[in-house]
Amino acid sequence: EVQLQASGGGLVQPGGSLRLSCAASDLASNDYAIVWFRQAPGKGREGVACISRWGGRTYYADSVKGRFTISGDSALNLVYLQMNSLKPEDTAVYYCATSRYKYSDYDPFPCGWDVWGQGTLVTVSS
Repeated sequence: EVQLQASGGGLVQPGGSLRLSCAASDLASNDYAIVWFRQAPGKGREGVACISRWGGRTYYADSVKGRFTISGDSALNLVYLQMNSLKPEDTAVYYCATSRYKYSDYDPFPCGWDVWGQGTLVTVSS
C-alpha cells in the first residue's frame, strides 16, 4: 500500500521561499506521477505541480508557473516542491499524492490525486 508524507511547511513572509518534501513508498507499478495539490481555507483542492515517473515530465498550474519547481529522484521516492516568490494566496495545506493515470492528453495539467497522506501547512504572511 502506497504511503506518502509531506513535510517542510511553515510560516514565510511574502516574497520568501520554502521547499516541501514528499517521501513516497510502495508506489504501484503503473502509477503515472506524483502530484502536489493544495487546499486553502474555505476553498477547493487545486493541483499545483506534477512530475511523471517516466521521463520526468513536469506540469504546473498557471498560478505557480515560473515560481514553483517540482523535482524528484528517479524512482520518485523523494519529491520536492521548491516554492519561490511566495504570495499570501499561496497559503494552504499542501499534499503530495499519486496520480494513477495521465488523465488527459489535452489538459495542460493532466494529473489527478488518487492517494495522499497528511499535508503540510504553508502560511504566507507578514
